Amino acid sequence: MKDIAIYGFGGYGREIASIIKVINSVEPTWNIIGFFDDDNDKQGFKNEYGEVIGNLETVNNYDKPLSIVMAIASPNVLWKIVSQINNPNISFPNIIAPTVFFFDKETFNIGKGNVICHHCRISTDVTFGNFNLINGCSSFGHDVKLGDYNMMQPETRISGETEIGNKNFFGVRCTVLQGLKIGENTRIGAGSFIIRKTKDGQTYFGNPAKMLKVE
Repeated sequence: MKDIAIYGFGGYGREIASIIKVINSVEPTWNIIGFFDDDNDKQGFKNEYGEVIGNLETVNNYDKPLSIVMAIASPNVLWKIVSQINNPNISFPNIIAPTVFFFDKETFNIGKGNVICHHCRISTDVTFGNFNLINGCSSFGHDVKLGDYNMMQPETRISGETEIGNKNFFGVRCTVLQGLKIGENTRIGAGSFIIRKTKDGQTYFGNPAKMLKVE
């Protein structure tokens, strides 16, 4: 089995560790060696999946091949950390729960560093970029294109032919309707329905979703 560590010692890190455990129950693949976290107060802490064994500096000085899966829920923080990892020994596999349902896996294209949690549904001709974190029971219609560093909370619904850029955050049970485009650094509130193209760097909330004005 290959050594793997989880970057982020919070609840999401434990969820990802539990997915890796299920993957191993189907086919032994990964040996979890522990967690990395940049909070110095967490160094040496343990949970049922392992111990915090270091931080970003530890990662960049690691002297053996190691896979890392990111458990950072903020798109911009995730991007910042990944951009600072420069160790050639580090790789970023895709972690896909065995319960993910693909309509046609042969037409699915994916980059690196993605996490797809339990019971997601992925239709035909879907493309994912890099470091997207997809929480449980989310769904993607046909011909969806997803960029990099997007965070999707549970039960996000992305309709067919939608194009999504980078570093966007999707709240629990939000929905994006057919054929729309979500650009960069957009935040969509829980339960919101996006029915028209959004503007970059803005927050949307409601049904139908409206752009929130910052006072």
